[in-house]
Amino acid sequence: MCDTRFYFFDPSQPVGHLSGNLPHWRQSGVRYFVTFRLADSIPQIQLRQWQEEKALWLKRNPEPHTPEQIREFWELFPERFHRWLDAGYGSCILRRPGVAALLEGVLRHFADERYDLGAYVVMPNHVHAVVAPLQGCELSSILHSWKSYSANKINALVGRKGNLWQKETFDHIVRSPEQLERINAYIRDNPKGAFRQ
Repeated sequence: MCDTRFYFFDPSQPVGHLSGNLPHWRQSGVRYFVTFRLADSIPQIQLRQWQEEKALWLKRNPEPHTPEQIREFWELFPERFHRWLDAGYGSCILRRPGVAALLEGVLRHFADERYDLGAYVVMPNHVHAVVAPLQGCELSSILHSWKSYSANKINALVGRKGNLWQKETFDHIVRSPEQLERINAYIRDNPKGAFRQ
């Protein structure tokens, strides 16, 4: 069931664009599907190849994109990226029960105060969540808070130093109730399909 305080992407409303390697669109009063991952979750050689292929595809397919181009882009880039995450590369320290519990506590800490937290899952090397910032709160601040606080706590818990999280977060404005349903199903089923490559 959808929370009626939040809406879906509205092309007629203003959209903010943040810079980065990934597209980051912002719109007031919407839900986002976010994924953040451990810094070592994708082998660097694969990541560089993916970035080069994406840059070439975008150069060959200037905006505006057709529905077919959008579908092709999602299959070639975000979907492939999520498959790599599910392959279980890297240290996978989020699979440790104490670490996963700590991270779930971080996600829930300001729920209903700064954001509405929908479906989420903590995977061994990444996290998926549906989040809707409340009035006066920004997605970027929420994500920074989650990642900064959890990195300090997790590093202390497991006795490590350095960057825990990949700097950039994947975020996507949810487009429709049907898309939200598909995202929720993906989050729910993600543990079942992990590490099957």
